[in-house]
Amino acid sequence: MRFIYAIFISFTFVGLAFAHGVTDADKMSLVSGGNMDYIYLGAKHMITGYDHLLFLFGVIFFLSKFRDIVKFITAFTIGHSITLIFATFYEITASYYLIDAVIALSVCYKGFENIGGFKKYLKVKSPNLQFVVFLFGLIHGFGLSTRLQQLPLGDDGLIWKILSFNVGVEFGQIIALSIMLVLLTQWRKRESFVKFSMASNRGLILVGLALFVFQMSGYFNDRKEKAQISPDQTSSQMHRHGGGKMHVDPIKEPDKKTTSEVENRGHQHGGQGHNH
Repeated sequence: MRFIYAIFISFTFVGLAFAHGVTDADKMSLVSGGNMDYIYLGAKHMITGYDHLLFLFGVIFFLSKFRDIVKFITAFTIGHSITLIFATFYEITASYYLIDAVIALSVCYKGFENIGGFKKYLKVKSPNLQFVVFLFGLIHGFGLSTRLQQLPLGDDGLIWKILSFNVGVEFGQIIALSIMLVLLTQWRKRESFVKFSMASNRGLILVGLALFVFQMSGYFNDRKEKAQISPDQTSSQMHRHGGGKMHVDPIKEPDKKTTSEVENRGHQHGGQGHNH
C-alpha cells in the first residue's frame, strides 16, 4: 500500500517540478526545427505529462481484454487529436491553468468511476465510459494545443508541424501505455491487486484534487500578477501616446513664457522709441 501511494506522490511532485510546460531550451531548438524535432517533443511531452498518464492509468486499470483497451484508447486518441490539430491551426487558446485544472478533474472522475462511486454514492448508473473518455480526450487535446502554441511555429509548414507533434504524442502514449500494461499485468497476478485496487483509485482522486488546487492557485496568482502589471503598462502607453486629461506637455510652458517676455520687451522698446 505504501508503494502505491509512493507512486502517486511521485507523479504529483515530479509533475509540479516540470510544471507541464514547454522549456526555453525546447523553444530555442525548434526555432529552425524540422518535423522530427516536433515528433520528439510530442513524445517527450506525453511521457512527462503526468496528468495525461494518470488519466490513462485510470482508464486501463481494470481492463484486461486487449479489445477493450484498444476501444477506449482509440476514443481518447481521436478526441485529443481533434482538438490538438484544429485548436492549434486556428489559434484557439485559453488559460492553460484552467484547462489543466479540468484535466485534473478528469483524473478524479476516473478514480471515482473505478471505485463504483456513481452507484455507491450517487445512486445512479455511471455514464457511458467510451463517450466520457472521448470527451476528456477533447479536453486533453486542448491542453496539448496550449503547450504547442507556446512554440515558435510560424506559418511555413504549420500543418506538418502540428501533425508531427501529434504523431509524437501518439508514440509517447504507446510507450507509456506499454509500461503501464506490463506493470498492471504483473500486479494483477498478486493478491495485493484486489486488496489495494480500491486504495489505488482513491489515491487517483486525491492526486487529481491536489493537481486541481495547484492549477487553480496558479490561475489566480497569474491573474493577480497581470492586474498589478496592467496599470503600469497603461500609464506607460498614455505617456507614449499623449493620452489622458492630466497630461501636460512640458515644452509648451517655456513657449508661453518666452512669448510673454518678447511682448514685454516689444512694449518697452516701443515706449523708448516714442520718448525719443
